[in-house]
Amino acid sequence: MEKECIDIHGQGEYPANAISNFAPHSFTLDGVRCGSMEGFLQSLKFKNPEKQHQVCALSGFDAKRSAGKWRNFRWKITGCLYWQGERIERCSDEYYRLIDRAYEELSKDKDFTEALLSTGDKPLIHSVGGHKMKKTVLTEYEYVTRLTLIRKKLKEETTENEG
Repeated sequence: MEKECIDIHGQGEYPANAISNFAPHSFTLDGVRCGSMEGFLQSLKFKNPEKQHQVCALSGFDAKRSAGKWRNFRWKITGCLYWQGERIERCSDEYYRLIDRAYEELSKDKDFTEALLSTGDKPLIHSVGGHKMKKTVLTEYEYVTRLTLIRKKLKEETTENEG
């Protein structure tokens, strides 16, 4: 029997909505407060640290809409994003380390981890996500892979703590 998938979506039902990038789970990365993963991801499009911090602090749809006011589409042409004024190539190891560090900080949020663990072993998908690296800051594959790895790590830590 095939396992039911969890289709991660900001307007989906729990736990899909609670593990969405749009969910208002706050975390801090390099001293910058992020209101959600979406706020962080949208902020990467801006070279100006002040604008970046403004977008970073937002959550969910507010982050998506606010980024739309200033959105820098140039990154799609250049392949360059920014963190704290520093240029980062979209497909570089440095970029992936930054994303991983952000998800590591997010995984410290109790509500996020509870929601992620509640997905059990069900496959995670993000049907509304993009697939091309030049068109999205985080592809469906990159997103789902990170969540799956975090879930596995959390399960291992839970097992170690119980044993």
